[in-house]
Amino acid sequence: MVSEPPPATGLRLEWQDLPQRVQTAVEGWLGCCVTSAVTQPTGFSPGVAARLLAADGRRVFVKAVGPEPSPLAGEIHRQEAQIVRELPPEAPVPRFLWSYDEGAGGWILLMFEDVDGRHPAQPWRGDELDRVAEMLIHLSADLTPSPVRVPSASEKIDRHISGWRLLRDAPPAGLDDWSARHLERLADLEETAPAAVAGETLLHLDVRADNLLLTPERVFLVDWPHTCRGAAWVDMLFFAPSVTMQGGPEPEALLFRHPAARAADPAAITAALAAVAGFFTHRALQPPPPGLPTVRAFQAAQGTIARRWLARRAGLE
Repeated sequence: MVSEPPPATGLRLEWQDLPQRVQTAVEGWLGCCVTSAVTQPTGFSPGVAARLLAADGRRVFVKAVGPEPSPLAGEIHRQEAQIVRELPPEAPVPRFLWSYDEGAGGWILLMFEDVDGRHPAQPWRGDELDRVAEMLIHLSADLTPSPVRVPSASEKIDRHISGWRLLRDAPPAGLDDWSARHLERLADLEETAPAAVAGETLLHLDVRADNLLLTPERVFLVDWPHTCRGAAWVDMLFFAPSVTMQGGPEPEALLFRHPAARAADPAAITAALAAVAGFFTHRALQPPPPGLPTVRAFQAAQGTIARRWLARRAGLE
């Protein structure tokens, strides 16, 4: 456990920082003016994330980005819009209401129902973690087979999560000793990860405390741009290092709450974990993306836990 986990925050803009034309479009869709806007500080999007109160008493949540500081953020929002409009209504996801999109080089805004919830407590409380774990187990069952056409987790890992191979080919300054000693073995394990995560469950692939909202009755999962389909246990595995980092149990104890993980090939779990550990280790050593000054420290802390977990599972002490 990290004593003080790094914050999950980007450089937030305020509602009033949006161009007037975007604010006008929102009020046009609402049919009345916005009387208050409360910025939500957590999350890594370098833009607006705000709960709005309309003059007629309705409450909505909006997230918006422009072409600066990160030109990639707009495409991430577009990907999320495509996914959330196709999710089944029973999924624990805030209802998607509307989007405003100026296209490449402009602003994009997504509007959702406002969930009157909060993020899990930090450090993690046992009862709240129980609720989240139960939600993820039920969600994986409800979303098998995937109700949405999305890329496979195998494809996503093969193309975008290849940290150990990148580090092996060009070891950077600052690489920890354990990783440097085992780079060949770690890269070999990582190469088996795409086959290991194959499956037909719709996956979120970015479950973290700042992407969860708790109400007295439900647990909601937000921010869906990285969605893919794969093995039912993958979301729990990707989630587990952040839980340990933020004061929760050891990652293996959390993972094996999922019945699909208990039934999985242990070698497949180790291979997928190698991909997760390589992703965090490699990304943590890169310069921070524009507008996201804390993300590398957040990744580094998860990488430390994922490597420790992988060392035990792979016998690479």
